[in-house]
Amino acid sequence: MIAAVVPNLDKKDTDRCTRALVKKLHSLGADVWMAEAMRPYFGDTGVGFLKDENALYRQGDVLIAVGGDGTIIQVAKKAALCGKAVLGINVGRLGFVASLEKNEMNELDKLVQGTYTIEKRMMLDVWVGQETTPHAVLNDAVLSRGTYSHILDFEVLLNNESICHYRADGLIISTPTGSTAYSLSAGGPVVDPALDCIGLVPICPHSLVTRPVIFSSTSTLCARAHCGSDEEILLSLDGATIIPVSASAPITVKRSHLTAGLIRLNHTNFYQVVNDKLAERRL
Repeated sequence: MIAAVVPNLDKKDTDRCTRALVKKLHSLGADVWMAEAMRPYFGDTGVGFLKDENALYRQGDVLIAVGGDGTIIQVAKKAALCGKAVLGINVGRLGFVASLEKNEMNELDKLVQGTYTIEKRMMLDVWVGQETTPHAVLNDAVLSRGTYSHILDFEVLLNNESICHYRADGLIISTPTGSTAYSLSAGGPVVDPALDCIGLVPICPHSLVTRPVIFSSTSTLCARAHCGSDEEILLSLDGATIIPVSASAPITVKRSHLTAGLIRLNHTNFYQVVNDKLAERRL
């Protein structure tokens, strides 16, 4: 088995965790590859290096992301382009989408033996204005006012038909996976990741009756902010890519043909994870 390892060295314990990971995988007879950029940090561990990071994703049998949720999500999106699944090892704070904590390396036997399951996670495609190539997201697309000092007026269209208007600081359009991220903080519902749907949650709406909405996964949503024509707002994709957007530019969102795969080495009850990771008191 070829394990393609993608560590996020910005995380405090990544170096130590990655070295323990490589040692364990080698002891199980697996080959370990990394991107060439990792050679200065892990060149003494016996791993192989590929100059082309895309080749790493194509040639690895499994992808292993070492970092926090953001790292795992970014690796899972790239892996989805190659039809590969990712195992997340948490060295961040929450690790909601991770499969293992950094002290659970003994569980890797199941990975090498192939005794694991893959959770399929719905993704979204996002277009800005008249773009022809979409941006893929696994968590959410967030429209926010950025440096614009006033509350925004949003119009939302469902399948080309106007359905609602919001006065709010922004809008969150999320997958079920993203329902436990920013959407949750903004008052959105927890959505079982086994469902296929699209969530819409306003950020700080100036209304007593505005509520989040859940749409069918077959829906096409379009959101547009109405403010000064020379103003720019911000579009955030999975919290990693920030795109300045002309206020008049429509943001179109629909289900992607891509599906992310998260490797699970043990039976995982989603609601138990919600309680363990997120709840101050049990649900």
